[in-house]
Amino acid sequence: MKRRVVVTGMGCITPLGQDVETMWGALREGKSGIADITHFDASTFPTRFAAEVKDYDLSRFVDDTDLYQSLTHNTQFAIGAATQAVNNSGVMDTMGDPTRFGIYLGAGEGQQDFPMFMKLISDSEKDGEIDLAKFTELGLKDMDPYFEVEQEPNRPAGHLAALFNAQGPNLNCLTACAASSQAIGEAAELIRRDEADIMLTGGAHSMIHPFGVTGFSLLTALSTRNDNPQQSSRPFDKNRDGFVLGEGAGMLVLEDLDRARARGAQIYGEILGYGSTADAYRITDIHPQGRGAIGCIKMAMADAGRNQDQIDYVNAHGTSTSVNDRVETMAIKGALGEYAAGTPVSSIKSMMGHLIAAAGSVEAITCLMSIRDNVMPPTMNYETPDPECDLDYIPNQAREGTVKTALSNSFGFGGQNVSLILGEFTD
Repeated sequence: MKRRVVVTGMGCITPLGQDVETMWGALREGKSGIADITHFDASTFPTRFAAEVKDYDLSRFVDDTDLYQSLTHNTQFAIGAATQAVNNSGVMDTMGDPTRFGIYLGAGEGQQDFPMFMKLISDSEKDGEIDLAKFTELGLKDMDPYFEVEQEPNRPAGHLAALFNAQGPNLNCLTACAASSQAIGEAAELIRRDEADIMLTGGAHSMIHPFGVTGFSLLTALSTRNDNPQQSSRPFDKNRDGFVLGEGAGMLVLEDLDRARARGAQIYGEILGYGSTADAYRITDIHPQGRGAIGCIKMAMADAGRNQDQIDYVNAHGTSTSVNDRVETMAIKGALGEYAAGTPVSSIKSMMGHLIAAAGSVEAITCLMSIRDNVMPPTMNYETPDPECDLDYIPNQAREGTVKTALSNSFGFGGQNVSLILGEFTD
């Protein structure tokens, strides 16, 4: 019999707040964390706004910030969210064997040193051409080698292992927008299989830098409502025109139920089901009939032992892109059948943008808070119904209602699909 996996700690760094309660309060109130970009001069970009983390202070979470001065935003956000989650769980007080404590993240690559890159180009340019030999010479002399190493996506997991003496499995997956949901699902599986007792899991990412904005702009994936950023992310609305980049981190402490009980831990909920599929279609497009998305929702439900009528709330991937929202609607209907029409669905990306690799972890936390408080956050900026998106999207105002079981969807570039079923903990 598989071991049961419960959540005993949570933490987050997001555009809507740098702890779970602040973020949750903002979501319930329908606040927006989207504004003009301040991380760099975006005045010449097609999209000039994003959902940034403001006034982040790493010294709140570590004593010696000099040790972390070369860290990228990803890792700094991961440390803040993880410290909150571990402290919230109280798990370090009864740690025991550190080889039974592991880490599984869905963390993205670190930001490039764009200012240094531009300086190297300028300093090595002659007569309108780049002298590659000089470029290399200056790069070897001026670039920070530690910063370059820290761009690797596995670095947050390594830093967290050292910070918490987690000597068990240490893993990171980078499956685009599905990454942190996949990490949570796989971390739960490690505990279920008795390969770990405790897992720190979640994700961290920031792509609010010139390369990130350029890439998504070239894909025409971003909203360009520069005159009204706070209303730019409008999942499922007929007039949606793309997603909004966000950044941040979400972390959860997962624990074997028997261990959590034995130490008297507070339990926020249970990881009931996990499904993961591939579209096997196109790299940037979801399958038009949603076959992979339908499959992973059904897989998660089967893993959780839940029927179509037992899903109380769906936290949608809901990116605010034309095709994704339409196909996700189709997938929810394909998986939940006749019960889809009566199941509330919402997308918190309407308020905090898309945290890319970190999105699923923050959305899983949101599901757990919905279960705790029996409140479902709204889909903001929903004004004009789309005939092809015809579910109950909880428009513009949070809704009270019993939530015992929640479904969280994450679908990423490359056809990566992950669904998690989170539930109220009951004996």
